[in-house]
Amino acid sequence: MTVIDPYISAEKQGVLGLLTVKRPAALNALNTGMVRALDAALAAWATDDAVAVVAIRGEGPRAFCAGGDIRVWVTEGPEAGLAFLAAEYQLNHRIATYAKPVVALMHGVTMGGGAGLSVHARHRLADPGLVFAMPETNIGFVPDIGSTHFLSRSPDQLGAYLALTADRIGCGDVIAAGLADACVAMDDFDALLARLVTGETIQGAIAAHKVKSPIATLAPHRQRMASLFAAPSVEAVLEQLARDGGDFARTASDAIRANAPTSLKLTLHLLRRGAGMTLPQCLQQEYDAAVQLFARPDLAEGVRAAVIDKDRNPSWQPSALAAVTDAEIAALSAPSGTKLAFA
Repeated sequence: MTVIDPYISAEKQGVLGLLTVKRPAALNALNTGMVRALDAALAAWATDDAVAVVAIRGEGPRAFCAGGDIRVWVTEGPEAGLAFLAAEYQLNHRIATYAKPVVALMHGVTMGGGAGLSVHARHRLADPGLVFAMPETNIGFVPDIGSTHFLSRSPDQLGAYLALTADRIGCGDVIAAGLADACVAMDDFDALLARLVTGETIQGAIAAHKVKSPIATLAPHRQRMASLFAAPSVEAVLEQLARDGGDFARTASDAIRANAPTSLKLTLHLLRRGAGMTLPQCLQQEYDAAVQLFARPDLAEGVRAAVIDKDRNPSWQPSALAAVTDAEIAALSAPSGTKLAFA
């Protein structure tokens, strides 16, 4: 085994290049060194004729990857946070455009940056116990890692729902949203990888271990969701949810109202704009927004409430949607002056 980072291993087994995120005590949360190590391994294997397929997995039973190590964004400051994001977005783009097939093996907690390691892969496999979320509006940030590209293309406004509510969904709903392709039990991951090592086709390996996915719990609400979350503004979404008045609508409304008003409005703006953008353009607009958000109080406050003090009681500035103007959203989504370069 070749260790290229304390928390990343890159192994060549037969025709398989196997990447493992090895930080289970932190739910495999990513730091800048880990992201760069993953990217370097993929870059090296791109021209290695011995590697025909790449797989990405997370060590330990609890998580594939819980996302970025956001605590560092507060303790080390904006420059460190933005350096992490620039490296992460490069990695996301490399996975999405990789010439060789990439297989992502998702299990347990898969959120934020973990979605960036998996959703962009050519083959996305999910354990039945998967817990997936894009929770950024709940920490004063915006869904990133290219999510304004893939969430804006999810059917029935599922992407807008996930982004605004920060809801956690399971395997069935992840597949229904187009963010995973098949359900494979974590207990079968090793057997599936062993097939890939010998050169068996990916389709054959998946077929040998594919199981029926759990029920998509959002399925009964999809038709209403397509209408409720198609509204042109966050306020209009909330108004439609209030008119609906059902249990699903009330729960969704409560979830949205708990999140940062500025993040909510900026997120919906970026999602709507992202529907007509390429992946590189979406990654760039997410980075531009991050530059602005790192200079504002909500992100530090959201991280404090979520992972430092863990009181789950953030004080957003401003605290009301009405106080976030269209002019402010335009400024927050303007070009930052830093152009990302994708290999």
